[in-house]
Amino acid sequence: MISIIKLLLRSVLRVLYGVRVTGLEHYRDAGNRVLIVANHTSLLDGVLLYAWLPETPTFAINTEIASRRGFRFFLKFVDLFTMDPTSPLSVKSMIRFIERDRKAVIFPEGRITVTGILMKIYEGPGLVADKTGAAVLPVSIEGAQRSPFSYMHGVCPVSRFPRIRMTILPARRLQIDAALRGHARRKAAARAMRNIMLELMFHTFDHRRDIFGALVESARINGMNRTIIEDINREPLSYRQLLTRSMILARAMSPDTVVGEHVGLLLPNTNATVITFLGLQYLQRVPAMLNYTAGAQGLLAACETAQIRTVYTSRRFIDAGGLGALAGTLEANLNVVYLEDLRARVGVVDRVAGVLRGRFVVSHYRRLHPRPDPDLPAVILFTSGSEGIPKGVVLSHANLLSNYAQVRCHIDFNLRDLMFSCMPMFHSFGLNAGCIMPLLGGSRVFLYPTPLHYRIIPELIYELGATILFGTNTFFKGYARYADEFDMRTLRYAVAGAERLRDDTVHTWFEKFGVRILQGYGVTEASPVVAVNTPQANRTGAVGQLLPGMSCRLVPVDGISQGGRLCIRGPNVMLGYLLHGKEGQLQPFDTVQGDGWYDTGDIAELDADGFLTIVGRARRFAKLGGEMISLTAVEELAGQTWPRHHHAAVSLSDEKKGEKVVLITDCRNATRRDIQERARQLGYAELYVPRRVVLAEEIPVLGTGKTDYVTLTQMAEAEDREGSGWIRRIAELVG
Repeated sequence: MISIIKLLLRSVLRVLYGVRVTGLEHYRDAGNRVLIVANHTSLLDGVLLYAWLPETPTFAINTEIASRRGFRFFLKFVDLFTMDPTSPLSVKSMIRFIERDRKAVIFPEGRITVTGILMKIYEGPGLVADKTGAAVLPVSIEGAQRSPFSYMHGVCPVSRFPRIRMTILPARRLQIDAALRGHARRKAAARAMRNIMLELMFHTFDHRRDIFGALVESARINGMNRTIIEDINREPLSYRQLLTRSMILARAMSPDTVVGEHVGLLLPNTNATVITFLGLQYLQRVPAMLNYTAGAQGLLAACETAQIRTVYTSRRFIDAGGLGALAGTLEANLNVVYLEDLRARVGVVDRVAGVLRGRFVVSHYRRLHPRPDPDLPAVILFTSGSEGIPKGVVLSHANLLSNYAQVRCHIDFNLRDLMFSCMPMFHSFGLNAGCIMPLLGGSRVFLYPTPLHYRIIPELIYELGATILFGTNTFFKGYARYADEFDMRTLRYAVAGAERLRDDTVHTWFEKFGVRILQGYGVTEASPVVAVNTPQANRTGAVGQLLPGMSCRLVPVDGISQGGRLCIRGPNVMLGYLLHGKEGQLQPFDTVQGDGWYDTGDIAELDADGFLTIVGRARRFAKLGGEMISLTAVEELAGQTWPRHHHAAVSLSDEKKGEKVVLITDCRNATRRDIQERARQLGYAELYVPRRVVLAEEIPVLGTGKTDYVTLTQMAEAEDREGSGWIRRIAELVG
């Protein structure tokens, strides 16, 4: 009787929701004592699991849900175990039940999601899995949150019959230190279960496709006519308009390049940049995002490294930015195409064809690229060059999309959100986190051309009601200086990356705006996000926990007693480098750790709860008297001495000790005696006190917001030799 009911249910659900189920072999391999865990997206979840699981396991259901009248009919067909996830007696009963080699389904969140990301994970399921030694079988459910049976109305698009996908992942057992007991072990089990649930959530998004196809699918789900993007020209575009204009522009660009060619983009944050980027994706070209703050020689070197022969830019941008000389240099060496000139190529036929394709974009693109290769290069970005010559970083479609799948486990991009995107798109933070991710999530994006307008940006955030802001410590500090207390009232997420977030910036934002800045960590080579603090898991001073799907190793470094050199692996880690001197040749990044491991060059510490703390760059350590001193720690000491100013520490060669630390600051009253006294108060060793403190009019930064250590070192060396008019020494006290 039950098997007939299951067959009927499967047939009905396939017709209504096109349900696809993969991984059933993992259910059979899990054994007899199994705890089946699933994300709780809607009231359909139990029905889906009942219909497709080969056997009929017992369902552990919240007592409040089980008491609802609408469920009583369905509950007659399953074995039911009602439990209160907060009750110790319920948990003990569940443990005894599983110990009889039974299978049970449980929703660790304890309730249906109202955000689209994981809700709070209760300790009970982790404790049950640990005490019983049961295999944990994760099942991800995607699509049911868009059904009328969800609690997501207004947060994500709801349709009567959304497509539903259910994926059964391989079973695993909780890995917990055998020495842990009592409360500590219970907490560790809860963390282990939460990590399993985060990995499960990562698999709810299909990242094995191409960028343009993923955006087309997002448009289909969120609504083709939904307004999705706007820039300072205040011309909002819908998904359909964005895709249509991309395809029209693609026809005009097509004669300039060939499939797979690296094509330069020298453009600011505007709608036109996104349209051009997507047009190249549609044509299967590889956009290379060029840093217009790098100077003519830097740009030529980047183009040479990536074998770029065609660059798209805009006359309006060149004129507004005063980049005429730079454009002239590029024109003398490359094929520079202006977007304004492309308009002359677009005829009536092109426009009609583009409109028709935009009208049927889903079927058109599936027919054009039925099996896109997600491992092909999707974009080339260049490292900041803050410590040397920039390298070309080649990221695949799967790299970028997997990073979105990882980040969406923590940040719920939804229909109510507006991302204020001012980080430049030649920076991985600005391109993927600031633009591609919200577009895929259905959040509106407002593009602003520079993050440096500290007075204007807070006013725009207030006017637009922006809810998400990504930036660097430098930019957040600048906004706080000029913003009104009410300007940031609508922000849900303020996430800092690219450089270390200072304590004084965190305190200022919390006291002035009531907003907690969440610190994250990323590298261009990882698309870029590696770890991030979240409202559910936040630790001051740390950069958060690793994203799901990632793993790390800390390699010991001579002279550094705590932590080690951070190596990472994951689906978001790049294909490889393009290096100057080896133009056009993709260079692998294999390390001594083995295939797929990338050495970040950062020194990090990892605590027992999985929180990562970045101590500093491996290159940003000075060896004084045989000891390794972190220049980042010197900067932190300066920040606590003079909290309202900017500071940078560099190391120079020294005849006596091999190296010496020089602190450059914009605090006019700074003296070495001040920082020496503060070091004593805070318990810093004398070695952390810089040999000299020098004054600069300002601390130079790159276009990405990172401190320009190359320029600072050159300035410090010049001042050390000759004395410079730009930088003036104000104190030198030999201890």
